[in-house]
Amino acid sequence: MTVLVTGASGFVGAAVVRSLLARGESVRALVRSSSPRTNLDGLDVETVQGDLTDAASLRAATRGISALYHVAADYRLWCLHPEEMMRANVDGSVNIIRAALDGGASRVVYTSSVAVLKPGTDGSVADETTPTTAADMIGPYKLSKFLAEEAVRGLVVREGAPVVIVNPSTPIGPRDVRPTPTGRTIVEAALGKMPAVVDTGLNVVHVDDVAAGHLLAFDRGQVGERYILGGDDMTLLALVSEVCRLAGRTPPRLVVPQGLIMPVAWVVETLARLRRQEREPFVTLDGVRMSRYKMFFSSAKARSALGYAPRPASEALRDAVTWFRENGYLGG
Repeated sequence: MTVLVTGASGFVGAAVVRSLLARGESVRALVRSSSPRTNLDGLDVETVQGDLTDAASLRAATRGISALYHVAADYRLWCLHPEEMMRANVDGSVNIIRAALDGGASRVVYTSSVAVLKPGTDGSVADETTPTTAADMIGPYKLSKFLAEEAVRGLVVREGAPVVIVNPSTPIGPRDVRPTPTGRTIVEAALGKMPAVVDTGLNVVHVDDVAAGHLLAFDRGQVGERYILGGDDMTLLALVSEVCRLAGRTPPRLVVPQGLIMPVAWVVETLARLRRQEREPFVTLDGVRMSRYKMFFSSAKARSALGYAPRPASEALRDAVTWFRENGYLGG
């Protein structure tokens, strides 16, 4: 039978595709017309074109499938039209899951995010049970993912949808083609362009371990439950310093408080809006607001319930720097 993966050409989606192929699954990859296919080059997958907001394309993509991994999401910390992100992440998630069940899927893994959880400003570690509300969400991306997970839970409760939820932290590693916001940080650090960092922290995990966690959730996860797929908690200074070491650069010595960055973000973002700029500015207000929280998380539930076993974050950073170097992101 055929397994459908949405967002299959993206960073996490392509890693999920590779994990499924490695265990002999027949994979159908749903991609948008505008999506680069680099991550699917050379892979034995059936590629179908569609959009999460286009019901007809989803009916065609889900016909005859046995399972769905819904990995696709509009992931940006900056957007001129937040309503587009809401439609893709919230309405799109409901659309694809319903279409998948109509198409024959007996089980669904939905990719949420730790962005829907509220970490502490004091560096305390959050888990799946940490109380969080929509009011805690900073910016349209986090709010859209929060509302999307709520909508998916609604499908489970009201319609009996067989969905298991996974919440990846910050995936890092090879094939970050675009790259992601964290990938851009790694590239800038490896190029020696980060003399200072903001005082914040994040949870770092190898993208291939996130993919493995998806398959474990499919095999062993409980319907309606969510599982954090994380790795090691790191301060941003520690992460950037390790990247600089790997790239042979001098690590930053200055840690800047958020209050000093906020005025810069306001100016940069205001100019971007006045110019109707689609590309994300190098610093945003929401990004600075998020940095007030150290995004530290526990994967204990996934470890005990699923057998999830991520490798050290240092290996993820090493593989990321190596891939960026080999693919021309770090210059000649």
